[in-house]
Amino acid sequence: MPDSTGTGAGAAQAALDLVQRCPRDAITIATQVLATHPADHDERATADRAIGLALRELNELPGALRHLRRAVRTARTARTRALARMSLGYVLANSGRTAAALGAVTAALPELTGADAGRARMQRGVVLHYRGLYDEAVRDYGHAIDIAQREGDALLEARARNNRGLLNAHRGTADGTDDLARAAAVFDGLGLDLAAADARWNGGIAAGLRGDVAAALRCFAAVGEEYQRLAVPRPALLLDRLELLLSVPLVDEAVQVAATAIGELRSRGLASDLAEALLAQARAALLAGDLDTATRAAAAARTRFRRQGRRTWAAFARHVELRAEYRRGTRSAALLRALVRTADQLDATGWPDPALTTRVDAGLLATELGRTGQAVRLFARAARTRGRGTAPRRARGWYALALSRRLGGDETGAARALRRGLAVLDRHRTSLGATELRAHSGVHGQELAAEGLDIAVRAGAPAQVLAWAERWRANTLRMRPALPPDDPDLVAALAELRLVSSLLEDAVLAGRPARSLRERQTRLEQRIRDLARRVPGGAKVVAPPSVGGLADRLGTRVLVELVAHGDRLRAVLLRDGRTSLHELGPLDEAARLARWHRFGLRRQIVSGDSAAARAGAEHAAVALDRQLFEPLRRRLADRDLVLVPVGALHAVGWAGLPTCAGRAVTVAPSATVWLGAERRESWTGPPVLASGPRLPAGQAEVGRLAQVLPGARVLAGPDATVAALTSAMDRAGMVHIAAHGTFRADNPQFSTLELADGPLFAYEWERITHPPACVVLSACESGLNGVRPGDEIMGFAAVLLARGTRCLIATVLPVPAEPTTALMLDLHRRMRAGARPAPALADAQQAFVAAGDDTARATAAAFVCLGAG
Repeated sequence: MPDSTGTGAGAAQAALDLVQRCPRDAITIATQVLATHPADHDERATADRAIGLALRELNELPGALRHLRRAVRTARTARTRALARMSLGYVLANSGRTAAALGAVTAALPELTGADAGRARMQRGVVLHYRGLYDEAVRDYGHAIDIAQREGDALLEARARNNRGLLNAHRGTADGTDDLARAAAVFDGLGLDLAAADARWNGGIAAGLRGDVAAALRCFAAVGEEYQRLAVPRPALLLDRLELLLSVPLVDEAVQVAATAIGELRSRGLASDLAEALLAQARAALLAGDLDTATRAAAAARTRFRRQGRRTWAAFARHVELRAEYRRGTRSAALLRALVRTADQLDATGWPDPALTTRVDAGLLATELGRTGQAVRLFARAARTRGRGTAPRRARGWYALALSRRLGGDETGAARALRRGLAVLDRHRTSLGATELRAHSGVHGQELAAEGLDIAVRAGAPAQVLAWAERWRANTLRMRPALPPDDPDLVAALAELRLVSSLLEDAVLAGRPARSLRERQTRLEQRIRDLARRVPGGAKVVAPPSVGGLADRLGTRVLVELVAHGDRLRAVLLRDGRTSLHELGPLDEAARLARWHRFGLRRQIVSGDSAAARAGAEHAAVALDRQLFEPLRRRLADRDLVLVPVGALHAVGWAGLPTCAGRAVTVAPSATVWLGAERRESWTGPPVLASGPRLPAGQAEVGRLAQVLPGARVLAGPDATVAALTSAMDRAGMVHIAAHGTFRADNPQFSTLELADGPLFAYEWERITHPPACVVLSACESGLNGVRPGDEIMGFAAVLLARGTRCLIATVLPVPAEPTTALMLDLHRRMRAGARPAPALADAQQAFVAAGDDTARATAAAFVCLGAG
């Protein structure tokens, strides 16, 4: 954030000096000056100026403007009046009145000399900065630094460097790190804690702008605590958090933070920041596919920017409006002209990223309108960015080059450019230590992977289709993560959340008020997300396997990898070393049937032997089975399957489909993940059996399993704690957990298994150094995953497979506790006799269905074998 302050005289000067140390104390001292110096006009003017600037630090802009205007009126000497005008210009800029601000500061300049002139130069730089006149702002900051060095004014030099460093970081011309670090060091030396915190916060912004998300998060968290200690509100900092969330992108959270920021900034009258918050809301809505909100918020932001004289920001808002219009399906020459014009405006005014995105959209639209020559020129200009800037920007430049080459008929060159772009993103993702950040960042490669897949599909090359699907699919799981470092703050926050969650459940069950506990739970979850996201990078990328490498490990099994190609669903089938490509119909139809099937199975489980529920589930199963497997029937024969789903099909209960019933089916996030799991060695430690509370059938299940698995370590009753279980899991050969499970669709890393001392969170399994070879979760929906772009999965399966577990048997539906025990006992008997997990599960499911009713059929279908079976 740009900063400003200045000088005065006497006691009022003391107040002015306190503005950025302790603004409330500054107000107290300056108020005393006003009460005790009725005749000294310049002293009173300086005191009003101090109060105005202090109120600005506290985000009370109406009061700040009132005191600064009075300072201008009260001052008698030209210098005091000019200094007051300078400060008034700063606060007017914060209020969105940048034209008036520029006039006030420019009028002050002729009356000032020496260090005062340097401060005015810096202040005009701030106003120019707000107006988007970046070259002029950098020049004024530079003049201020020169004057400060000549006058020996370290404070002025630090402030000007802070502002210039931030502006250069935003422009992308330099990251500004040196300016920001030097500014923070000077502020610290002068005891200006608030100014030092601002400079360090700006360092976090610079880190985020250069793509170092983990460093930015660490910085924001540390400085946020400093602002709390200083008791200084900084609502505008929500905008920097928004920018970081959008860069990942963490879309759902960005939407929520945007709404919070708009409400808070509007209530405080921060018009300049409010306009930026509306623009951020529009960008978040565009990413979320909410085109109406995107258009409405962008239009509101553009109107505000134009009133404030911020033409460059208005162009940014226009970019969002036009992109929403394009996504809505508008295809017209008028839209093309507007896109091209806005891209040029953004380039000219220092917004390279939105300019690039707008230009690529313009090229795509020109292609659709048959204007190939114009499209090639637009793509060629966009492609120049592939060698500079953040990883997403460089990758988008490679995407533009690929599009240009395709238009020229060079499919091979296009594919090469797409691979280069995806390689840039791979390197970027390894710098994101947190699983959540890596999973969400998959959206950046979506267009590149889709284009490469389209090239392969149109060429009719199944091996290439498989290679492109694997190149982008579940990339988080093909990156071997470094073990997260010990973080006592994260451990403590998770322990507190466990306690709060238990108290909340008790309160709900007892009918007691729970609002305060819910609010505390929400705050803790946000803190845990922030702490987990600060994990430094260090993952190693695992290259997708060759067809030969997959075939060698498959043996007689058949790999079926489902692929989304536009709105169509296709399958690549690999059998005996040979690949084939198959059309499976509309993707939306398959997703719809999968939802119907889940609904039918759930009704069977809940309602018991219901003819209507059975008929609904069977109808959906037959229809989905026909769409997915009829084109593959001859090549599948009766062989075991390794199945890689897509999108909503990750939640299918596969054993409920006719083709899969009784057949060994292993479900994997990608062929690469499956092969990696297949190659892992199994630990030989004793089995671990654990049961959670409030589940008598689970305790009985574990007791009976202990007889089937002699030598197993049993954790039951009060012994089944989170610490005991996670410790026992290390190097265990097999772990079986019977407990209540909860899947969190909003953030799968908060999915839980209930243990004696509270919930075990998916987050906590990331710390297991040597996870068990095989895990069986006899818990509701424990096999469900949150699916992000690129078929990135999040949840228990993602954590365990990423850490090194070979196989997870779990449920994708709620299951009844007591009937499940018989299925689990049979499963473990078969695995103990030497059967692999997938065949053992298939045979146990068949026997369970044959001996039971419709509820047994649905219960059996709920279990899937994930990883390598």
